[in-house]
Amino acid sequence: MMKETNAGQARAVRAVLWDVDGTLIDSREYHWLSWRGALAAEGFALTRGQFESTFGRRNEEILAGYFPAYAPEDVSRVGAAKEEEYRRLIRERGLALLPGVARWLERLKAEGWLQAMASSAPRENLDAIASALGLGKYFDAVVSAEDVTAGKPDPQVFLAAAARLRVVPRACVVVEDAPSGTEAARRAGMRVIGVLSSHAELEADVVVRTLEELPDDAFDRLLEGRRGDEPER
Repeated sequence: MMKETNAGQARAVRAVLWDVDGTLIDSREYHWLSWRGALAAEGFALTRGQFESTFGRRNEEILAGYFPAYAPEDVSRVGAAKEEEYRRLIRERGLALLPGVARWLERLKAEGWLQAMASSAPRENLDAIASALGLGKYFDAVVSAEDVTAGKPDPQVFLAAAARLRVVPRACVVVEDAPSGTEAARRAGMRVIGVLSSHAELEADVVVRTLEELPDDAFDRLLEGRRGDEPER
């Protein structure tokens, strides 16, 4: 399990909020395989195009499109089967961090930035990813699907992560790979770095192909001139 920040700890004044798939890792193929298998068990032959068009959305939204007559318990059952298969693939096949991620996780931690995972994925998936890669030491908070009621581009996931860290939104930098995520960051009043790992273009304060391209002062410069470094109370 990943550690959580508590009210008794000293607070850093800046934070980086990480989306997960497409920024920390690329597990798109595991999602494809697990969705294909779960839907095949329901008699639905998922195409790659269908998968790509819904990738990154919440499970309930995806399944409502495929099975509009399904009761909530059936949606939950199929979604749970998909996620269990996804976690099995992680455990058995492993994962790798995307280029530049390890360097930045270490650097930001050393420089006193708070860091959080902020994803619409289930918490068990995030724990599986952190366990497979040994990431728990870097993250002070985790916000997952269970913590929000609306997916991106709603800013809820990023605002919840900032609140959990007790850092004001304008002192946060988001790392994202999807247009819905960069829009969510903008709506939350946060700076955003866009990584072109899954989309050809993004609207963000800084856009890079990989995090290896970022200069050493990239995160600091995004918050230069922004007031409100005090932690929320």
